[in-house]
Amino acid sequence: MRVITEIFLSPKRDEMYLYVDKQKGTQKLPEELMHYFGKPQAIMTLLITPTTKLARVDAKDVYKGLISKGYYLQMPPVREEYLLDLYRAPTESRY
Repeated sequence: MRVITEIFLSPKRDEMYLYVDKQKGTQKLPEELMHYFGKPQAIMTLLITPTTKLARVDAKDVYKGLISKGYYLQMPPVREEYLLDLYRAPTESRY
């Protein structure tokens, strides 16, 4: 099965994308999701199947979300620099 998908970019969060079943649109998406995501900025229309090759997400997960909820939210990647700062031992006392 295939789903014609509209992909939106979040104006609030870098590298956050919302995949929406183009036939269903964004009108019936959860209000909390839209508040968190911000006003969607359309960037691309794509035909999604479970075997579609996508850059940073598994097409099977996107497809399942589109079929079950009508959307899939792609979160921004975790920044390794931030994680390194969390695990780095302090070299001197701050106090």
